[in-house]
Amino acid sequence: MTPAGAGRPLTVTGALLDDERVGLRCVGGRIEAIGPAVSPAPGDEVLDAAGLLLSPPLVNGHTHAAMTLFRGSGGDLPLMPWLRERIWPVEARLEAEDVYWGARLACAEMTRSGTTRFWDMYWHPEATARAVADAGLRARIGAPLIDLDGDGAGMREAALCSLDHLAGLGPAISPALAPHAIYTVSEGSLRWIAGLAAERGVPIHIHLAETSQEVQDCVAAHGERPAAYLDRLGMLGERTLLAHGVWLDPAELDLLAERGATVVTNPAANMKLAVGAVFPYPGAREAGVAIGLGTDGAGSNDSLDLLADLKLFALAQKHAAADPTAIAAADAWAVATGTRAPLLGAAAEPLAAGAEADFLLLRGDHPELAIGELASNLVYAASGAVVDTTVVAGRVLMRGGEVPGLEEIVAHARERARRLGL
Repeated sequence: MTPAGAGRPLTVTGALLDDERVGLRCVGGRIEAIGPAVSPAPGDEVLDAAGLLLSPPLVNGHTHAAMTLFRGSGGDLPLMPWLRERIWPVEARLEAEDVYWGARLACAEMTRSGTTRFWDMYWHPEATARAVADAGLRARIGAPLIDLDGDGAGMREAALCSLDHLAGLGPAISPALAPHAIYTVSEGSLRWIAGLAAERGVPIHIHLAETSQEVQDCVAAHGERPAAYLDRLGMLGERTLLAHGVWLDPAELDLLAERGATVVTNPAANMKLAVGAVFPYPGAREAGVAIGLGTDGAGSNDSLDLLADLKLFALAQKHAAADPTAIAAADAWAVATGTRAPLLGAAAEPLAAGAEADFLLLRGDHPELAIGELASNLVYAASGAVVDTTVVAGRVLMRGGEVPGLEEIVAHARERARRLGL
């Protein structure tokens, strides 16, 4: 199931960009040229866009891809009972092939809805990496690091092995250190992870300030709030990604901005698990915090359609602030495409010569996009169904809304879910 067009120059013709018909030529995985005068060279693969809208792709800043296998399991439980009663007991039985097919299904779903790059934290990361490579997407992958007993020797060995394995898999797959949370990793191990991240130059991906109970427990145990605690341990910096951040206060936002850390908000999962608050986007924006958008895993969302989460993100901000100007559609779209968070890996100008050849073709004649301002329609009206074509590194992964091999992927994922009793 190799993506179509791998290794060949690709030229897109007849696409619409800002109401102008343009061509786009991809060579060596990058955009060589874009504009109304661009045409195919002899031997190019030619993709006739026929008036489809040319768009940058989406970046999913936080997920647990293989948790597609958990979709529909324990959907009405609070966070900690959901983890302890439904998730962790099953995860203890996971095999690499479970993770591979769960992640393949996740990659297919993300391809269908316009996400080309994601940050993942899950078990058997080498299986996720294999799934990403087979699907043709890009991912930053880390094994969840948990040290409940305070020893951490096994966790540290696993972290080193994972880094070594993932570091050699090519430019589309990058490693991260992924301590699960401050309540599942000891202080000593968090310090060790911070030191290893600095030594290897790899990012840290951790859940933080997801619930008020987490904040209360942190203050009780350490005398400080979660962001300040991580900072004291040397974990906050430009290579730090914090998932959720729902309960961050203004002083913590200022600290994160000063350290250059990124926060990825996951509104659908937060609402489903009823964490009791909304990520404070206006305050984070004012402080200068880098911000991304994520779906979280399909066990707690349950969708990987980032366009659906984008609408929830924008509406939740307006509702929580009691202010319809709390976030503009263009700003929300920039967050979803990763251009407000350089750590996520998206280009500041994704549709430009020299940028990676990752882009979408959208169905502008669909009712959700046919009338009105495009950014507003993408935020408030569209779903992943408006995506016709997904291209990564100049390779066509989906055309006409069809992902090759999807039936096989679904069948294998269903089989692995049944094996786990899900």
